[in-house]
Amino acid sequence: MNRVVFPGALSGQFRAPASKSHAHRLLICAALGHASVRVSCDTFSDDIIATIDCLNAMGAKITHEGGTISVSPIFANGRPDGACQLYCKESGSTLRFLLPVVGALGLDAVFHMEGRLPERPLHPFDEVLIAHGMHIHQTGAELHVSGKLLAGSFALPGNVSSQYLSGLLFALPLLPGSSTLTITGALQSASYLAMTEDAVLNSGIRFSKSQNVFTIPGNQTCCLPDGLAAEGDWSGAAFFLCAGALSDTGIFASGLQETSRQADRAVLELLSRFGAEVRAETGGVFVRKSSLHGIDIDAGAIPDLIPAVAAVAAYAEGETNITNAARLRLKESDRLHTVAETIKSLGGQAKELPDGLVITGTPRLTGGTADSFGDHRIAMLAAVLASGCREPVTILGAQCTSKSYPEFWKTLDHLKGEPT
Repeated sequence: MNRVVFPGALSGQFRAPASKSHAHRLLICAALGHASVRVSCDTFSDDIIATIDCLNAMGAKITHEGGTISVSPIFANGRPDGACQLYCKESGSTLRFLLPVVGALGLDAVFHMEGRLPERPLHPFDEVLIAHGMHIHQTGAELHVSGKLLAGSFALPGNVSSQYLSGLLFALPLLPGSSTLTITGALQSASYLAMTEDAVLNSGIRFSKSQNVFTIPGNQTCCLPDGLAAEGDWSGAAFFLCAGALSDTGIFASGLQETSRQADRAVLELLSRFGAEVRAETGGVFVRKSSLHGIDIDAGAIPDLIPAVAAVAAYAEGETNITNAARLRLKESDRLHTVAETIKSLGGQAKELPDGLVITGTPRLTGGTADSFGDHRIAMLAAVLASGCREPVTILGAQCTSKSYPEFWKTLDHLKGEPT
């Protein structure tokens, strides 16, 4: 699907979609319990559907009606016969979270991957799991898994993917023996790991933590409280908050928790540093255009924010320097390349560096055609850039936004004052 977005600032108010990061965690904890629970989630992105489908294939029975998901856990339904066929689509979270869980349950499984996911690294995660009893080998877009994960001492670097660590926090409490999990080096995505810690602690799992070492007793069972709700998603809302920074009348967002563990709540601080007007109001946050100027951004803790804030940088006076962003090359697209190409394709100025970007602001971009590169965040970047262009922007492959934000285009139309 291609989408044409006409010039003109966005304004009005919207409600943030449910956080897929938070929903992944709640659903996995619910599926690893012994009692049925309900989870509230008003957004069913492709990634969340992938996690639901995989958990069902592992033995859970998960259904949803409206915004309520009912979860009958794996342990209540028995082991599936034969190898589980786990269709994780392009969801790296689904794959990395569930890979050690499959081992902890002693299941045979085949993960079916799509898009760039087969190319995205699993090293050294796979080596650690293999060293602890699992058998893992990849054939094209299929990852074949068997063997039982064994308790013991686990060590992983903190600068590769916090999802590896999260997967082990879900899995290790289920094992018969106790384990330790040591994070070597600096942890770049600490807030994402903290979200996992909160989810498992809310499920009654206990562990101790001393600096970079988790000590995790075995023989534990998740017991997620009934009726928890997935938080609003700062990552998805960030695009419209950034659009607010390009709007003279501004945008109000509801449904976001300022105390959330989500790293991307940092978008408010970044927008303030750009010079936008940012203020908390009853029930949400308001962002409006002011005098915008370039800033320096360390992307280490907030890689998913870079496409959104790049839209502001493209219109901010002077240079915005984005550093510590090499991990963006391993996303649904090489986002250092695709962010730069998207800005340039619409008449802006951006320079790609080995581990970052330099974006030079332009008062007004020209418009034209932007390729989504099959990446949901690049499609949303192009849509926000369109608000300040002279001519319409045609976004190729715009349907990819369903990966994280299926209501994105409907919300965009609403904020442009167009009928939906």
